[in-house]
Amino acid sequence: MITSKVISNGILRAIATILGVSLILYFLYQIQTVIVYLCVSLILCLIANPFVKFLKEKLKFSSSFAAITTVVFFILLMIGFILLFVPLIISQANNLSLLDTKSLQEQLILIERDFENYFNLQHLDFQSLLKNPDITSKLDFSYFTSFINSILNMLAGFGMGLVSVFFITFFFIKDQNIFKENAKRILPDNNEDKIINSITKINHLLTRYFIGLLLQLTVVFILYFIVLVIFGSENAFVIAFLCAVLNIIPYVGPIIGTILAAILTMLSLIGGDFQTEILPKTIYIVIGFLLVQAIDNNISQPIISSKSVNSHPLEIFLITLISGITFGIVGMIIAIPFYTCLKVIAKEFFPNNKIVIVLTEKI
Repeated sequence: MITSKVISNGILRAIATILGVSLILYFLYQIQTVIVYLCVSLILCLIANPFVKFLKEKLKFSSSFAAITTVVFFILLMIGFILLFVPLIISQANNLSLLDTKSLQEQLILIERDFENYFNLQHLDFQSLLKNPDITSKLDFSYFTSFINSILNMLAGFGMGLVSVFFITFFFIKDQNIFKENAKRILPDNNEDKIINSITKINHLLTRYFIGLLLQLTVVFILYFIVLVIFGSENAFVIAFLCAVLNIIPYVGPIIGTILAAILTMLSLIGGDFQTEILPKTIYIVIGFLLVQAIDNNISQPIISSKSVNSHPLEIFLITLISGITFGIVGMIIAIPFYTCLKVIAKEFFPNNKIVIVLTEKI
């Protein structure tokens, strides 16, 4: 029999549940930076698994020494990537220093006059406007100091993030067996085998996925580099590497990389004739990049991605597209790993479901 006491207890339990869930979500929101560090460290650990296995089994390294070696390798790799961009920055700065500012100013004045004539605007004397005390008094130069402070805070946060990620990665690699044993103690006995099997399969598939992603980026990098070398682009290695890294973002990244390559190419040719030198070479490089993207989208990416996570290429495309529409660029990046985890968990806990059987028959 339903009484007022039962109803009130149900309402109180519902309120308590809502408050508990809200507090958990709020707590997770507050520690979102730590969650990002953990996710990045987990990805590095998955990528490093084959390397760590080689160090332990072939070279007989201890777990601690293998973890130290792997983290040092990641740090040196990151430093090497940063040093790659130094020649690019220097060369682009030199190119900008050769820019004919007087000619550029004359072109801007002509554009301004054409704009005024087209829209029937009166001539605006910007120098006299800037000398106006009413305008200059309203300028707030504190924005400049705020901008500098924000840059310094960003650099400090980035440095703290790197230290945290490498510290967490070290213990993920060193003590992963201990983590697995402790997880077995915490997990409920009735679902322990299913959860352990899910974790093992997810670990295996995601390791294959991230290694496959590195292989795909390497193929794209080599093709980009060949295109840039053929057309005599300066700093071809660095530009190809930067554009290849942008390919981590499905579909959108290659477009950004092509635009970036075109801009850097035009900057490297400053001082040359626009119609006979700058424009033709930029167009050739853009066409070459589009051909590389066609090869990657239709050959290397579907094959490598589908083989690494045992999914059909069309399945991967649809999942990535839906995630991009729903969650944006971040959703596109994490779509395949997250979908792979869901498939593994579904197969372990719902093995007799017909939809699950069809989607997970290759896992």
